[in-house]
Amino acid sequence: MLEQIKQQAKKARNVANILANMSTLQKNELLGAMADKLELEIEYILQANARDLIQAAEKGVSVAMQDRLRLTSDRIRDMATGIRQVMKLPDPIGEVISGKTLPNGLQINKVRVPLGVLGIIYESRPNVTIDAIALCLKSGNLPVLRGGSEAINSNTALVEIMQNCLITKGLPKELITFIAYTDRQAVNYLLKLNEYIDVIIPRGGAGLIKTVIENSTIPVIETGVGVCHVFVDSSADLVMAENIVINAKVSRPAVCNSMETLLVHKNIAKNFLPVIVAKLQQQNVKVQVCEQGLIEVPGTKLADDACFATENLDLIISIKIVENLAEAIEHIERFGTKHSEAIVTNDYQNAQEFQKRVDAAVVYVNASTRFTDGFEFGLGAEIGISTQKLHARGPMGLSELTSIKYIVNGNGQIR
Repeated sequence: MLEQIKQQAKKARNVANILANMSTLQKNELLGAMADKLELEIEYILQANARDLIQAAEKGVSVAMQDRLRLTSDRIRDMATGIRQVMKLPDPIGEVISGKTLPNGLQINKVRVPLGVLGIIYESRPNVTIDAIALCLKSGNLPVLRGGSEAINSNTALVEIMQNCLITKGLPKELITFIAYTDRQAVNYLLKLNEYIDVIIPRGGAGLIKTVIENSTIPVIETGVGVCHVFVDSSADLVMAENIVINAKVSRPAVCNSMETLLVHKNIAKNFLPVIVAKLQQQNVKVQVCEQGLIEVPGTKLADDACFATENLDLIISIKIVENLAEAIEHIERFGTKHSEAIVTNDYQNAQEFQKRVDAAVVYVNASTRFTDGFEFGLGAEIGISTQKLHARGPMGLSELTSIKYIVNGNGQIR
């Protein structure tokens, strides 16, 4: 197994320059063909996905996690739409970021170039396979994909379809490399292949991210873990707040931009908490509240620090009453994962203070955290949400999958 993975990575490295030097027209034609082929193979993909869903149910996987895994005809069409959107986006490769001429006559341009061979390790959601392929191909990067065991049938089918498109265009299928081994040992081995892989991008839960960061000898772009908060301030429009909270928690609870913790200003807790808790419970959300909150909504579960630190990815919410804006920000600093944070308020100064002081990739005023998404931000698909500070932060689209090269032209200058 390990030797096979090494050979796959080596072959990927050997053909990476083909992709890096493809023209924009060639890349767009390839992506268009891939989008069309996806729509033609919907039934084949659904059959493969059905096998994964059966296995997930047999293993007792939660309903929310099964939703992450499930593909439908509409979701597959959305994947094809995502490819076409990436196809229409400007090609970042070769873009001149800046340029200048030095006093000695040297002309220096900073241009975008691919990162190279990207090891992408992810869980559950088969759509990540297509997002990663589309973004990598358009940005000239070669993806080495390793999905989770729970989606092995779906991912295998999707990669097979995409590789057939490469072959049809006369290109080596290794331009999309898929590691089919689901053993954890395969991941740990992949993380050490510095000779062939330039960057590792993990996309999944806290356990996966932690494993990759601790074991990789290849540079890692940290993504994903989302303990996201919504703070309802004392001046908030409570109808707006209700809509934002329900959307942030319920629309898709198993994704990283869903809200895990609701913070409520003490001055509105008596009126707001019973209403919002009732509406959440109507949506089958399990509610756990701080000790003070139990007074306003008796019968709910007590939330402790472990609750506030957990990314549930499920219909579970933790609620805390806070004294003021400062305490809300302190709570976010302690338990947040620097992903997405929101305040609902009509106080301009509080809005500005919240956005200034909260350290996260995306900070919202009067909007749901669910908008943290490459598609919603106009980036097309995304490779993930970066929660780190070096190189890229927030939704990672095409530009975030590039590095830079200095192009210097002279006429005989020496130093």
